[in-house]
Amino acid sequence: MRFQAEIDIMPRKEILDPQGKAVKLGLGNLGISDVHDVRVGKHIVMSLEAENLAEAKQKTETACEKLLANMIVEEYTYKINLEI
Repeated sequence: MRFQAEIDIMPRKEILDPQGKAVKLGLGNLGISDVHDVRVGKHIVMSLEAENLAEAKQKTETACEKLLANMIVEEYTYKINLEI
């Protein structure tokens, strides 16, 4: 079966996000001043083969923990759908 994993990787809340701060400053320069905070992360879409949903979740978690996310400073969430 083919699944599609949508993964969001974000800096942990306790970690400073200099890229987010730069975007917030840029928005202020554009006159968009009501923004309280900006956090910048990554959105990854991954198509994978697995026997079932449990295996697809396991493969996705392994990819996140060993390659896609820096587990010291980032956290991840994901959702998996069956590809049609």
